[in-house]
Amino acid sequence: MNLNETKARDQWGSKIGFILAAAGSAVGLGNIWKFPYMAGTNGGGAFVLLYFGLLIIVGFTLMMAELTIGRHTQLSAVSAFKKIKSKWAWVGAIGVLAGFLILSFYSIIGGWVIRYLISALSGSFNTTDAASLGGIFEGFIMSPVQPLLYHAIFMALTLGIVLGGVKGGIEKYSKILMPGLFIMMIVIMIRSLTLPGAMEGVKFMLVPDFSKINGTVFLAALGQVFFSLSLGMGTMITYGSYLSKDENLVNSSFQIPLLDTAIALVAGLAVLPAVFAFGFDPAGGPGLLFVTLPAVFASMPLGSIFGIVFFLLVLFAALTSSISMLEVVVAYVVDEKGWDRKKASFVFGAIIFLVGIPSSLGLGVWSDFTLIKDLDILDSVSFIAENVLLPLGGMFLCIFIGWVWGLDKAFKEVTNDGKIKFGLMHVWGFLVKYIAPAAIFIVFVQGILALIRG
Repeated sequence: MNLNETKARDQWGSKIGFILAAAGSAVGLGNIWKFPYMAGTNGGGAFVLLYFGLLIIVGFTLMMAELTIGRHTQLSAVSAFKKIKSKWAWVGAIGVLAGFLILSFYSIIGGWVIRYLISALSGSFNTTDAASLGGIFEGFIMSPVQPLLYHAIFMALTLGIVLGGVKGGIEKYSKILMPGLFIMMIVIMIRSLTLPGAMEGVKFMLVPDFSKINGTVFLAALGQVFFSLSLGMGTMITYGSYLSKDENLVNSSFQIPLLDTAIALVAGLAVLPAVFAFGFDPAGGPGLLFVTLPAVFASMPLGSIFGIVFFLLVLFAALTSSISMLEVVVAYVVDEKGWDRKKASFVFGAIIFLVGIPSSLGLGVWSDFTLIKDLDILDSVSFIAENVLLPLGGMFLCIFIGWVWGLDKAFKEVTNDGKIKFGLMHVWGFLVKYIAPAAIFIVFVQGILALIRG
């Protein structure tokens, strides 16, 4: 395929459609439970303060880098690198592989959310005993059949949206899912903030204790910024390829991380005050979502209604991310292999479903099988994708722009050939060339060392 040929390509129908779709890609399960959990285990306000600072240094820098390459080439991740410098196509391939692997287990967790939404609708959250709820959760995820059924349902929902294409699928549903998600989160936040004792959770999250700031908290905040923005997996390159040449990349690169962070903060204010109000552990990990919060809903008046709203918004968040991950793979096959969207979506949707099966069974009947050290299959795949492939993809993206493609060409694309003023252009160039790759390398090494230490 000649990548220099001019061909018709889908484009976003509106600026707001693109922003909501891109922010939706970044907003996912990590914002709903991981941000409150990371704040809970890393000093609360100290973590949030560092997160904001690093959002500018790494989040904005990488966001604009990916959108710039995507729009410049009007191609998906692998094809974009190949068009600029063919020998660097492997960097895009790292991102496609990362998205493929992440979606294979992300869909399983999305299936758990569907199961818990059904439980909320049936009024099953009727106990505040965390041990009992933990037993229910473990019994479900260890089942060899039930999680796979919900895994299939979640993938089918994702596939249905991606089949509609950019305007008719991703943009159309993002315009519905994202406002719906934000409205529901505000409702949950207001209810959480009005609970007796909720202010302790607010203080914990927003008032920094500077004595808590150390290397561990710094790395945790840096990692959360990187992974929560869907960076390094080719998503923003792919989404950027559907932008018109008149789009203001600078504004978009600020708006997407800020919207993502606003939702993460609202999620924190929806979850942590309620957790503190009922005396639960804010450092509950995945159990915060599937064990602690059902107990919280059972403890509060009209808790069943708020449980339904909460798990519906979590499902919305999961879907806005999953469609972007499938789109990266689909766009790659369409650009590189010349497949039509329908064929690519069905084939790779099915393959991703099948690849996810071992991750689900690894929590139950295959629990004795480990891929990496003492990690089960799901955690092993997660580690490979999130702690190895994503940092490598992001780091080499920065190196590619700063040292291979060249900042002058990147500046030209960012400013629409000089039509847009960007006073911090050279600051961004310095960040993308030196600071961001160094910071990402630190996260990468820290992740590997953590695994070695066990």
